[in-house]
Amino acid sequence: MIKLVSYLHVLVALAILLSMNACTKQLVNKPSDGASTVPRAIAAADFKVVGYMPSWAGDVNAVQYSKLTHINYAFILPNASGTLQGLDNPSKLQSLVTLGHQHSVKVLISVGGWNDGDDSGFESLSGTAAKRTTFVNAIINLINTYNLDGVDIDWEYPDDGTSSSNYTALMLQLSTEMHSRGKLLTAAVISDGGSGVGAAVFGYVDFLNLMAYDGDGANHSPYSLAVTSLNYWQGRGLSTGKSILGLPFYGRSSTEYVDYKDILSRGGSANSDSYQGIGYNGIPTIKSKTELAFSTGGGVMIWDLNADASGSNSLLSAIHEVVVAHGSNSAPPIGQTITLKGYNGKYVSSKNGTAPMICNASQVQGWEQFTIVDAGGGKIALQGSNGLYVSSENGTKAINCNRTTIQGWEKFDWVSNSAGQVAFRGNNGKFISSENGTQDMTCTRDTASGWEYFGINQ
Repeated sequence: MIKLVSYLHVLVALAILLSMNACTKQLVNKPSDGASTVPRAIAAADFKVVGYMPSWAGDVNAVQYSKLTHINYAFILPNASGTLQGLDNPSKLQSLVTLGHQHSVKVLISVGGWNDGDDSGFESLSGTAAKRTTFVNAIINLINTYNLDGVDIDWEYPDDGTSSSNYTALMLQLSTEMHSRGKLLTAAVISDGGSGVGAAVFGYVDFLNLMAYDGDGANHSPYSLAVTSLNYWQGRGLSTGKSILGLPFYGRSSTEYVDYKDILSRGGSANSDSYQGIGYNGIPTIKSKTELAFSTGGGVMIWDLNADASGSNSLLSAIHEVVVAHGSNSAPPIGQTITLKGYNGKYVSSKNGTAPMICNASQVQGWEQFTIVDAGGGKIALQGSNGLYVSSENGTKAINCNRTTIQGWEKFDWVSNSAGQVAFRGNNGKFISSENGTQDMTCTRDTASGWEYFGINQ
């Protein structure tokens, strides 16, 4: 989120954000388009699309509710005492809740925001048990008053040490009170380098919104930053289902923030990421990032809904196209015997369990056939014609078909795409790769593309 209620503070926020995002970014190859070529870490029905609606901008009647799962109303500000400041535009929130609930969209109140970089309210209120209780009770009253579905905490940012400990204590108390009432607790966090958010918080929240934008310079939200953000938080223990990837519906130059719709009105292209020194995310990048969220996360988050364009240029519609495509994915054919054709046009061979598996067979015989076995918990196992099971070897060496029983390494997620291809994710979180038939197969890939997909019975 830009977290600015006024553009008078842009330069101050820019300086602070640049200093907080100076970490080296991991470079990755970006998919060439937004097609459904990346597997799912989560079912399309469970994929979250979270949009922030600013209190000061945007028409609630223009929101594409059918393409969202959650809306965060931004923002209400905390006082140092633990009380809340007045709610901006309460009638707008009331209408948002009514329309959202009519479309089965959950509506939360977002507390905090950038607020010119001043988090003193949170710092103070979290420092004592009494103030934390005052704050939590104020949130409960607000939720009850407006029939909200939960609260999103946007403290930017808790520091290491006492600040971090107080944040953890606050989130624990909020979690207890929200979940006992059937309400949600979420939080917005920096893209990476957020050590002030302790790992204990991961268990308290329903999910975290990863603000994978406002990085270095005008090119503030490249695909590589999305990968870095997911890697950082999941590397610290955040589950894939709770990792909600933030997408910017705005651009940045060295001097200004610009809504995506305004970039287009100035002459920018919906299919580009740059216009006259303004860096932004066009439709292809938004689709690629949504695919990334399907493969390694639990959904996407948008800052902000008001900044979107309409019609065929809508970024929310681009996200929805990816979600719809993934919704057509198939279930595993339990009990059936199949063949697996790799990207190179060759078939996967079990080698009868006498050698590591490889994808280089030109014809289908016994060693190229596998039975799909229900391994429980939504997982499958692959049983070779020798009666033994395929093992991922936990990604430490080439895979083999030589196990007599199904344990952890023999269980896989069946991850299909809209093209009818399948990828297999081991319990190490990695995908099996055919290695294009040039070497023994492994289970070492973070995401799936050509070599990690297989045609079934082709």
